[in-house]
Amino acid sequence: MFFAVILAVVRNALVVREVQLRFGFNVSIFYFCDMANKVKTKKSGRRGGKSKKHRFGLGWLIAGLSVLALAGVVAGFCIQSHRGDDAWVYVPKGSDADAIHDSLAVKLGDAEANRVMMLWRLQGGVADKAHGAYFVRHGDLSISTARRLKTGRQSAVKVSWHDVRTFPELCRAVTRNTECSPEEFAAACERVLPGCGFNANEWVAAFLPDSYEVYWTASGDKIVEKLLAHRNEWWKGERTAKAHALGLTPVEVATVASITEEETARGDERGKVARLYLNRLKRGMKLQADPTVKFAAQRFDLRRIGGDVLKTDSPYNTYRVNGLPPGPIRVASKAAIEDVLNAPEHTYLYMCAKSDFSGYHDFAEDYATHMSNARRYQAELNKRNIH
Repeated sequence: MFFAVILAVVRNALVVREVQLRFGFNVSIFYFCDMANKVKTKKSGRRGGKSKKHRFGLGWLIAGLSVLALAGVVAGFCIQSHRGDDAWVYVPKGSDADAIHDSLAVKLGDAEANRVMMLWRLQGGVADKAHGAYFVRHGDLSISTARRLKTGRQSAVKVSWHDVRTFPELCRAVTRNTECSPEEFAAACERVLPGCGFNANEWVAAFLPDSYEVYWTASGDKIVEKLLAHRNEWWKGERTAKAHALGLTPVEVATVASITEEETARGDERGKVARLYLNRLKRGMKLQADPTVKFAAQRFDLRRIGGDVLKTDSPYNTYRVNGLPPGPIRVASKAAIEDVLNAPEHTYLYMCAKSDFSGYHDFAEDYATHMSNARRYQAELNKRNIH
């Protein structure tokens, strides 16, 4: 009799576990009662003289033991954890339970995916709430991962970029780790930035290269607003006052910074280059900045600037137009902006790359000295067969 009870308990637990793994955790306690009653009836038929009270107690004993066995199975699942490497799990919008399982299995393996999904169903998980990105570390409990999916408690992803020239490049860089597409981000800029005082030529000045945290599911508008808020906070107070002291707006400072950053890769020279451009602006001279010609012609590979490219018809070509171009020619870094705001005083108006190709420049106060420097550099270009 006792042996038959134990067999029924084990059989019930195994059946329930299989149903859980395949169809979700929706098995009623009354399933155990039903199985218990079958054992009860079978045993009653054999002995015929058992009282109703004894049969009722036996049925509930089997049900209770079955529940304990099932609790042991579930408890075993609860203490299991992810044994693989740290991984990002992405659950796209509109995923159903099968798609969620597949997203888990790809990154965590089938066994862990099965455990998490069983526990997720046990907790009453709803597919729509699981939409998001989840960073699962080695050793994270399966039940913890299931709970995060159930509540939608996703991990923040990092958004960062540097060395970005054009707005399309910026869109791709910002959205690289998010569900938002470059096109959606661009559309969000078009919706949000005009109302914040930025025209289309100035959009790259609305953002500062840095490391940001956003949710993978964040909309384009949310990302734009977060990045713009950081930029506005950074510009508050002293930096804006310094810009006004130079007779420039923050966007114009970013424009000068973008030119200096393209002009020299030497950080210790940027302030000196920035002051040269500020001197030319103050005197009403054309900037004649080679990087603006490259941007105007979209020829970033040019090593020598001259000939027809100088005639490129564009408001960005500072060999043709007075003053600053209509916007930055790249996303200026914070350091480059600081170099403009704190540019050291000097009286240089001209510069030319050094002929030793060190990346530094020869500076001059007058055109004659500048041309002497330029001829020396051009001779070295010819010598090295650089065209």
